[in-house]
Amino acid sequence: MASPNTFGELGLSVVGLGAQYPPNLLKPNEVNKLAAKFHPDSPAMQKVLSINKFTGIDTRSSVGTSDHVLVNQPEPPSIAELHKTFMSDGVPLAIEASRKAIAEAGIDISQITHIVSTTCTDSANPGFDHFVAKGLGVTHQVEKVLLHGVGCAGGLATLRTAANLALGHSMRRKPARVLCVTLEVSTTMVRSELSSIHELQETRIGACLFSDCASAVVLSNGIGPPTAEPVYELLGWEHKILPNTESDLGFDVDPVGWKVVLSARVPKLATEALKPSFDELLESVPGLPAEYQEAHDFDWAMHPGGLTILTGAEKAMGISGEHMRASYDRYMNHGNSSSATIFSVMDRLRSKDMDALAPGGRVRDYVVGCAFGPGIAVEMCMLKRNTGRRGTQTPPETDSEASRSEVDEEVDWASVESRESIPGTPNTQGEKGQTLNDSFINEALANVELD
Repeated sequence: MASPNTFGELGLSVVGLGAQYPPNLLKPNEVNKLAAKFHPDSPAMQKVLSINKFTGIDTRSSVGTSDHVLVNQPEPPSIAELHKTFMSDGVPLAIEASRKAIAEAGIDISQITHIVSTTCTDSANPGFDHFVAKGLGVTHQVEKVLLHGVGCAGGLATLRTAANLALGHSMRRKPARVLCVTLEVSTTMVRSELSSIHELQETRIGACLFSDCASAVVLSNGIGPPTAEPVYELLGWEHKILPNTESDLGFDVDPVGWKVVLSARVPKLATEALKPSFDELLESVPGLPAEYQEAHDFDWAMHPGGLTILTGAEKAMGISGEHMRASYDRYMNHGNSSSATIFSVMDRLRSKDMDALAPGGRVRDYVVGCAFGPGIAVEMCMLKRNTGRRGTQTPPETDSEASRSEVDEEVDWASVESRESIPGTPNTQGEKGQTLNDSFINEALANVELD
């Protein structure tokens, strides 16, 4: 019998996933264009734009470009204008991501029992989840929960909440098919961030990191009509708040959107919390094979909050970039989409081209999911892959794909470290995982002030 502090057999599985990015891919110079158009040069702006070159992000997914009317008004858009764009351009992304997850789950809309959603880039009553349900054609009574205040940890927070709801249905011998939905539209707040950089002369890099995305999963408790085979079994989870860190990471409401709060302590706090959280998660999940005891024995679906978070995780846990290959892939090609990123990472991880990058050529059966959010909150979960669905082919994630500020008084969050561990990084010496050439590092250090 499992002890009170362990999970035992839960019977929970992720049976469908979907991610939907908007069609526009922003290169770093899009931020420079808006900065030059609306603000004079200043030391703070120079520093942010220098950091912008070395975040490790090649393109960020966005509902618009630097020519979009919303970000070209004389003043930054109001929260009402941002909400209007969130609804018109964002909600359709969430509907499409949900449709993908439901289709892969092999269930009918009428079988959805719960919808658990989150966003940190909009606030309204009813919430956006109401309109997603309406857009999906949900006409039966569904239990809905909309999580607020969880930021980048929101994706795994919805999964944890869904798991507890599903277990409640299991106790009543009732089927549960829980749709978890995440949606973030961050890039429309670029003008607000640039204005704060100019007015406060602070190093705010949210405009360089954040992107737009919707993602969804369907969680089943295995009771009732059959579904598709599991993509992942959910074996357990860990949630904790780091004491006295609520002022280090946040996203505060403002007349022109939301303002990111991010202290220089965040990368260190986050990476230091990884090992104890992982140890507690391992202890709570009984019956893992003997060969799955150390961090490097697992694949990792890490929320890519910033390059230093990823490289810090490597150092803290003794893992390689290849262990987090899907996290790097999403970060480099789409940016940090806050709560919506983690399900997109989980979706990407099971693809054949990611399998080819597995460390030592061996895909792990067990995956650790991890994300950090305001609080500071740590969300972690243990997943078991169904390798029989390893080669699942998902539909295009954007209309254009064929398959494919945070306030920071230090440079650490964006990182000017080499991208030496990023699988497939361009301009490396030799094969993937090797160090970048010295000229890149020298250029980075020459252009970015290290406080």
